[in-house]
Amino acid sequence: MTQGAGLGPVVRTATLRDFRVPPYAQVPVQSHASSYEHVLDHPENLDHPGNAVPDDELPEGYTPTERDLPVVNRRGDTVQVTVEPVETGAPAPDALGPLYVVGDVHGYLDELVTALREQGLIDDDGHWSAGNTRLWFLGDFTDRGPDGIGVIDLVMRLSAEAAAAGGYCKALMGNHELLLIGAKRFGDTPVNSGAGTATFQAAWLLNGGQKNDMDRLQDVHLQWMARLDAVVEEDGHLLMHSDTTAYLEYGTTIADVNDKVHEILNRNDADECWDLFRKFTKRFAFRDEEGPQAVRELLAAYGGGRIVHGHSPIPYLLGQVGTEDAADGQGGSSAAVDGPHVYADGLAIAMDGGVTMAGKLLVCRLPLHG
Repeated sequence: MTQGAGLGPVVRTATLRDFRVPPYAQVPVQSHASSYEHVLDHPENLDHPGNAVPDDELPEGYTPTERDLPVVNRRGDTVQVTVEPVETGAPAPDALGPLYVVGDVHGYLDELVTALREQGLIDDDGHWSAGNTRLWFLGDFTDRGPDGIGVIDLVMRLSAEAAAAGGYCKALMGNHELLLIGAKRFGDTPVNSGAGTATFQAAWLLNGGQKNDMDRLQDVHLQWMARLDAVVEEDGHLLMHSDTTAYLEYGTTIADVNDKVHEILNRNDADECWDLFRKFTKRFAFRDEEGPQAVRELLAAYGGGRIVHGHSPIPYLLGQVGTEDAADGQGGSSAAVDGPHVYADGLAIAMDGGVTMAGKLLVCRLPLHG
């Protein structure tokens, strides 16, 4: 159920998937340089179990214990759960921790690790160290940078570690996830672009697709990306990847939008997936005079009091470099970025710091102060 403006936080109930800690969760994160050497020396590591496993199947090598899950006994129609008492002064097991968001990463694994460490979200070995903190990635994990698959592997591992610690690490669908899925599934299959024929493969290469990412892309990565939600509301913040009103074309509620996106990906129709990709690539809907009204339309439909998005680099929103006609709105000159950009009468927060143009990979706690 969507939390609307003015309502208190929704109490989250842990599920079986939250408690799964795959064996790979014990492996420290590596930089992209060292990870390549490790894979070459140990090819078995290409079979990455990830965090995206079928709902009815446990990861290989995983054995539940009483520590992992509460003991459940059935007596008649009543489910009884044995739960250890909480010590006086300790937080409740389902207490919500602080909320953080991460802007577009685009394969810059080392920069991401540095930013997460600076915020105290991971330790020196790259493991989750933030307890019940909530962390949301706003999409666009791959393309342009050197190690997109390494970024996805890190996020998947942190998802398991955060869940085991009482918090969570989750991610939203970006247009580059849709692009990579399409390039892998459809390749050079012609699609109707509305301006002649096009292909996902050509668009992926044009927008920074990296061969080393495609070579290491596994089914588990595709499954994980295809299951990502497109929009979510947390603590009065409407989180989405793209600064566009195109989400409204897919439903009048958050649940409707996410269900529709998943349905399209499951149907595996190249033209339909292309149309979804193109609409999620639109940008700058909140930037000009009509921007505040566009934000209000989305908030009225989906709830929340502010939109937090990635997708459009802050230097472009500020008009410092490039134009909206630039390919996918990225690349070009470098620009200084100190932090998130609040605009549209204070109703929108941009989180893409332009790491692809020597900007900054942003990891910030919400709500913003000062």
